Amino acid sequence: MEVIFLLILISLAVAAGFLLAYLWAMRSGQYDDDYTPAVRILFDDEPAKSLLPDTEGEKSEESDSTARAVATR
Repeated sequence: MEVIFLLILISLAVAAGFLLAYLWAMRSGQYDDDYTPAVRILFDDEPAKSLLPDTEGEKSEESDSTARAVATR
């Protein structure tokens, strides 16, 4: 039973250590990114998706005409 209490105390100490390391990194500017905003204009944008809805009728007509062409050969 004493071992469980010891392990809980050790895990709380490790968690507190990680919290302190995170707070130190935030205050010292480790997560500040001054470079990316300056070069963001050089990155390509993702292509815009079509605003027109896809129609299933056109696809089925194309497959029907393909099937007819194959059947007549």
